[in-house]
Formats: sequence, C-alpha cells, structure tokens
Amino acid sequence: MLEKYMEIKEEVKNALNEKKPVVALESTIIAHGMPYPKNVETALEVERIIRDRGAIPATIAILDGKIKVGLSKEEIEYLGSAENVSKVSRRDLPFIVAKGLNGATTVASTMIVAKMAGIKVFVTGGIGGVHRGAEESFDISADLQELAKTSVAVVCAGAKSILDIGLTLEYLETFGVPVVGFKTDEFPAFFTRKSGFGVDYNVDSEEELAKAIKTKWALGLDGGIVVANPIPEEYEMDIDIINKAIAEALSEAEEKGIKGKKVTPFLLENVKEKTGGNSLESNIRLVYNNALVGANLAIELEK
Repeated sequence: MLEKYMEIKEEVKNALNEKKPVVALESTIIAHGMPYPKNVETALEVERIIRDRGAIPATIAILDGKIKVGLSKEEIEYLGSAENVSKVSRRDLPFIVAKGLNGATTVASTMIVAKMAGIKVFVTGGIGGVHRGAEESFDISADLQELAKTSVAVVCAGAKSILDIGLTLEYLETFGVPVVGFKTDEFPAFFTRKSGFGVDYNVDSEEELAKAIKTKWALGLDGGIVVANPIPEEYEMDIDIINKAIAEALSEAEEKGIKGKKVTPFLLENVKEKTGGNSLESNIRLVYNNALVGANLAIELEK
C-alpha cells in the first residue's frame, strides 16, 4: 500500500534490506532553513560526511506528490532553489501528497517517513519546542508530539534558543521522551553549548547510546529519543550576543504580528542579520557535527 505514495531510492532500499546503517535527513533545512546555494552545499556535505563514516544518507522530501526517501543530487539542487515548496508537518502530509505538490519535511514528518521506511536514526539541526509565551498562544511544535509516539532517535544540537527551553524539556518529560546529552550534562541551545538546563542522562559513546535505545524499543516503550549533541566549541556563539539578537527578533515578530509556522524562519533570518551571518556558519557546523554522531549511532544500532 505504501509503495503507491512512497519511493525509496535503490541505494537506501538495498541498505535497509541488508541491515546496513541508514541515516534519515530532513529537507526543511534545504528549502526553508538556509539561503541558496549554501543550503545545497550543506545538504550535500552532510550526505558526504555520513557516507565517509560508512552509513547511507536518506534525505526525505515530497516531490510531485511522491514521498521520496533518498534524493539525487539534482533533486537536492531543485529543492534548494525552487519556490513554493511547502513546509510539511504531520497534518500537511496527506494533502501535499494527494495534491501532487512539492514539500520539505520538518522534524515531525521526517520522523514519520523514517519510521515508515524502517530507518532508526535521524539527523537534524535542532528540534522544535514550546515557544516563548506559549502559556497564552499555545504555540507548541508538532515535533514534540512526534517524539512522544514515533520510534526514531533524533540527533540534534538541542532546541533553538528562540524557544522556551525550560518548558520544552518539561513537555518532553511529561510524555516520557528521554533527553540524552552526548558527552554533556547540560542541554545545548543550538548556537550555544549551554542553556542552563540539564539532560536526563549523559552518554559518553555511540555504543552506550545504541544499547539504551535498543533496550527502550525492545521493552515496547514506543517513542523517540532526543540525542542532544552540543555544537563544537570553536563554532559556538557568544551567549550574550545571541540572546540580545533573539530578544530583538522576538520583539519585531510581535510588532509585525508574525505567528504560527512563520515565526521560526522569521526569527532565524532576523538573528542571522543581527549577528552578521555568524549564526548561519554556526548552524552549518552543528549540522555537520550531528551527521557524524548520527552515522556512528546508526552503525552501532545495526551491530
């Protein structure tokens, strides 16, 4: 039945059949997260890093209504430069597919498709979360609900500091999602290594992490795992500079009445401008770092 809607790239299909390590990648970062051509260069480099470690990358997107698990270089190039590519979360998937449109998958929808295809590990930049002021707006990312029910390990650099990180972690705790620090006791805040909040567990290796993940799912405890992998120290941003830029961007978003799924792209673009483009470089470097850990984790899980 799924074959009607989903197309798995031959290389990815073979790897899955042969129980070889595969790493899922999202496409929102290509279509909405970075400017062209930086977005395409980054996506291709992430795939190369994963291959060099000995795993197979599977970038996920929707093209002409077909869910694609694994993209060609040309398809990545197209996604990075095309206009009118929809941002697709769980609620959007059936409509974008049924209408035969193009869509870039968020953390939530990438997790869904990865699970459908049988991929256990997914690498992204940062997860969505509870937005600041959510006690009034109820603005909470669908990523968190997906983590609560979809059994995929998500390697990320924590949550973007534009969010309310304390409430995001409270939400994940309520739904039983383990938040694991990779070689850290503190939850990273995307551009910075520290957020002031702790993690549930600290692991020192991908092997230790793989054992815990395998045990969770073997016990029938469905749902994802947040693997919080801090940005490398040399690419970390100054916490005061980033917090000042975020505060100003949030204030501008409120003045302009920007809400819903438009908030995050607006804030990230605004922060990039206020930091002279430094935040974009940090963003790229943390994704590369996550790709490395994700590939190693996928390899350990297949062992």
